[in-house]
Amino acid sequence: MAAHLSSGRVNLTALREAGRRELREFLDKCAGSKAIVWDESLTGPFGLIAQYSLLKEHEVEKMFTLKPGRLPQADVKNIIFFVRPRLELMDIITDNVLREDRGRSPQRDFHILFVPRRSLLCEQWLKEQGVLGSFIHREQYSLDLIPFDGDLLSMEAESAFKECYLESDQTSLYHAAKGLMTLQALYGTIPQIFGKGECARHVANMMIRMKREFPGSQNSIFPVFDTLLLLDRNVDLLTPLATQLTYEGLIDEIYGIQNTYVKLPPEKFAPKKQGEGGKDLPTEPKKLQLNSAEELYAEIRDKNFNAVGSVLSKKAKIISAAFEERHHAKTVGEIKQFVSQLPHMQAARSSLANHTSIAELIKDITTSEDFFDNLTVEQEFMSGIDTDKVNTYIEDCIAQKHPLIKILRLVCLQSVCNSGLKQKVLDHYKREIIQTYGYEHILTLNNLEKAGLLKPQTGGRNNYPTIRKTLRLWMDDVNEQNPNDISYVYSGYAPLSVRLAQLLARPGWRSIEEVLKMLPGPHFEERQQLPTGLQKKRQHGENRVTLVFFLGGVTYAEIAALRFLSQMEDGGTEYVIATTKLINGTTWMKSLMEKLEPAPF
Repeated sequence: MAAHLSSGRVNLTALREAGRRELREFLDKCAGSKAIVWDESLTGPFGLIAQYSLLKEHEVEKMFTLKPGRLPQADVKNIIFFVRPRLELMDIITDNVLREDRGRSPQRDFHILFVPRRSLLCEQWLKEQGVLGSFIHREQYSLDLIPFDGDLLSMEAESAFKECYLESDQTSLYHAAKGLMTLQALYGTIPQIFGKGECARHVANMMIRMKREFPGSQNSIFPVFDTLLLLDRNVDLLTPLATQLTYEGLIDEIYGIQNTYVKLPPEKFAPKKQGEGGKDLPTEPKKLQLNSAEELYAEIRDKNFNAVGSVLSKKAKIISAAFEERHHAKTVGEIKQFVSQLPHMQAARSSLANHTSIAELIKDITTSEDFFDNLTVEQEFMSGIDTDKVNTYIEDCIAQKHPLIKILRLVCLQSVCNSGLKQKVLDHYKREIIQTYGYEHILTLNNLEKAGLLKPQTGGRNNYPTIRKTLRLWMDDVNEQNPNDISYVYSGYAPLSVRLAQLLARPGWRSIEEVLKMLPGPHFEERQQLPTGLQKKRQHGENRVTLVFFLGGVTYAEIAALRFLSQMEDGGTEYVIATTKLINGTTWMKSLMEKLEPAPF
């Protein structure tokens, strides 16, 4: 079960290669030595496409973070700005360029690379500031979908959900459609498109229009993907609000994973030396990369956290037995063989040590009373218990001034599991929150209402029980150790989004027409004509490949659930996941929060 898709038929290296090629071409246009000035939010995603060595080969000598003021000293011929098309960044660039010492010789050339699109608005702004003419090359780098792992692509557009559902700004949907066109250029036309939700409908329409406008884009590549499933995040608002209970999901909930990296408290990772009594404990956080290239992580990342301990102790026994082998190596040949395996064994031992430390850190939290109480309330809501009245645990948490995001996640979860709250329950919560945390959060509450997360129940009907029963969203008997259903990722709750994907594959959405109508937005199916000779004749036992695109964000628990479906013996479908952003309940809430700045007097 290691590196999920290297075993399958989809190889995402072609996408990474295309990204590198485009980058090389741009760097070669700027002849001579170079310094790159980075928009900070791009450094992480770029690191997944191109290592520093690739930049160095193309004469990149220095790298700076974009900030106001004078640019740092650098004896280079070219200064290249790598930025997202945002007006506030244009102001900083203007400041950098205007402060450049024109008297210096030789003069430095400026270039700007917009990611993922050039923006007329930004260029007009630079023109009004009088600096547009300073840029020799103004180009775009279409970094739409970034490969995060063998089966995972993300646009890393952190405000996509807010833009789509609160601001009716469809820019990120246009980028999603462009990204899908790039994918089809590399991996063949996707014959079947299914979708659910307003945004899904928009993306499909844009793809169809782009295909019509560029008839030449029809290529003769044998299609790798059989189906594209476009899902709006607001079709399933419940899943990201609940606490993820997979190993990777919990790492993200507690510490936050950024572009496959996590920063952890260092004390658990300090090498233990005899008799030193922890006097030189490291203070820098421990930074680790997490992806399927690491054998052990690939094996445990998608397991329910309660099943991780036994895997780690089994591994520990295997590794120590392997190291014991050295005592039995007698002949030169045996010794040689042992030595050749040593690097792999040492890597496995260090990987095990890291994950044992991470698991201990997580266990400290998951065994706390607070974690248990919070989870109990979540599970009561998801299974339909007491969703229609004020919850005493939530009231207590507000009274004790627990973190606001925790409160908002629980209140929104209750609202979603009740198809909205009775007006007096909703007003009670709002009043309590504003009195305890401050009036400035009134805008946040307003945003949550607009997004459909925290709203009054209209029409007096709660549809959630019907949806829950029909889609089997709550399973009482969950096997966390050897799961037989996707509900293991939340210890009982099956992510609605993934259930939709599962039912689409078998028996098809016709069987759930009634429930689909209860969920927001249209559902639809489109077929894309394939050139003759490219239609698939499926071999016996060959899996279908479905690309599931989450518009508005996806959680690691949902990814784990889709990987579980890919690995089912009789599943017949392999899944690749794409999203506008990797999210968890906390980052998602943060993206919807508004801070009303107090008046300066």
